[in-house]
Amino acid sequence: MRADVITATGELQASLRAALTSDMLITDADEMLRFCRDWHGDVSSSAVAVLRPRSTEDVAAAVCTCRDLGLSIVPQGGNTGLVLGGIPDQPGSQVIVSLERMNAIRNIDPDDFSAVVEAGCILSEVKDAVAKMDMFFPLALGAQGSCRIGGNVSTNAGGINVLRYGMTRELVLGLEVVLPDGTIFNGLSTLRKDNRGIDLKQIFIGAEGTLGIVTAVSIKLMPFPDQVATALLGLNSLDDAITLYRRARRDCCDLMSAFEFMPPLGFVLAREAIPDLPMPIAGDYPAYVLMEVSGSGLVDIQELMERFLGGVMEDGLVVDGVIAASQTQARNLWLIREGMNEGQARRGPHMRTDISVPLSRLADFVRDAEQAVSEALPDCISVSYGHVGDGNVHLNVLPPGGTAPEEAAARIYTAKCVVNRVLDGYSGSISAEHGIGRLKRADFEQRLEPSRRALLTALKQAIDPSLMMNPGCQLNFPKLS
Repeated sequence: MRADVITATGELQASLRAALTSDMLITDADEMLRFCRDWHGDVSSSAVAVLRPRSTEDVAAAVCTCRDLGLSIVPQGGNTGLVLGGIPDQPGSQVIVSLERMNAIRNIDPDDFSAVVEAGCILSEVKDAVAKMDMFFPLALGAQGSCRIGGNVSTNAGGINVLRYGMTRELVLGLEVVLPDGTIFNGLSTLRKDNRGIDLKQIFIGAEGTLGIVTAVSIKLMPFPDQVATALLGLNSLDDAITLYRRARRDCCDLMSAFEFMPPLGFVLAREAIPDLPMPIAGDYPAYVLMEVSGSGLVDIQELMERFLGGVMEDGLVVDGVIAASQTQARNLWLIREGMNEGQARRGPHMRTDISVPLSRLADFVRDAEQAVSEALPDCISVSYGHVGDGNVHLNVLPPGGTAPEEAAARIYTAKCVVNRVLDGYSGSISAEHGIGRLKRADFEQRLEPSRRALLTALKQAIDPSLMMNPGCQLNFPKLS
């Protein structure tokens, strides 16, 4: 690092230290590393400092101080994002504001079916806390043991339960946000019906910290589903999986909480990650579905699942299958789905996508995209899986083992271009649930309609005219002239 850069950074750190409480500031490079590296460890950066506030007032003070010093802010929750939305790209002028110490559950109200939690609360801990009061927060992600509520809100996280409960956006009742000028927007209402003009919380959900820092969230709770039936099913094709979903959606109604599809390669990848993972059915069917039905009260969920599967197996739509007989067996079934991701990571750098298409065209898209990848990169392997119920496909591409890093990067770039080209023909989205961040910014900008760009720019300039909040994330917004 150049001497003048080191001097400037040191002066900025000294100014931060003078203005903020001493335990809020981290400037040691080794201590900052975990905040400056992405979830997969593929990208590392740096920052002027990491700020760890303990309260909303601390966040406001940090924002005002950074504004006065001309520093930009990269807000960060659990740093589990997959699109580099929380990783600095201008280390000499950016600080990270980590919400990890703002982890209080302020209130749980079972009669109101709501809770108010701070942005740094870990998702699984929120779920556990409300479960003790016989309530359920349905957001479910693979990273739920480390991701934080503020990040879930800021990325509008999806997960496995979207088909029944919706994205994070549908689970948020209110927000508390520190704005770029340091003022606090207190919108922590738990009202379900509040039609007093524009719903301001919505502009911060999915904004990835570009409009302010979410510090607390009012969330919607459900009755705890004390009955859960989980089944792993073998089918003859992905087309049959779509047909099965349509039938399950009708027969199981709104009690179906998950419907995932996986290829046979998923079993191989899961076993590579978890060698002793039990495989309850044969691993050579062309397609697999992991299905869950859940509920509480007077409905008999187990009987519903058995009746449904009896009918579809009798009709030949499902070839083979197993219903979990215990929570442990159900967990093992889900470990197959989760182990796929780890198995892919163990094979080295690969292309990860998060795309969505109309549900009715999902099978056709997977066929066309995998064929296009095979023609362009015959030595690479495509792995397609995801959430049938919301049209979300993770079509990943794995270069051959032992490929040199530069060659792997070239193959990954080619695969991305090929898949996106097919996706455009299906009027799909390049980001179904992960967000845009910095990783997908160029692809997003290429596909952004002029009217939408104008609205996003006007919103950004109205709320953050100095462009200090997470610059470089989502869009390269123009400065005010």
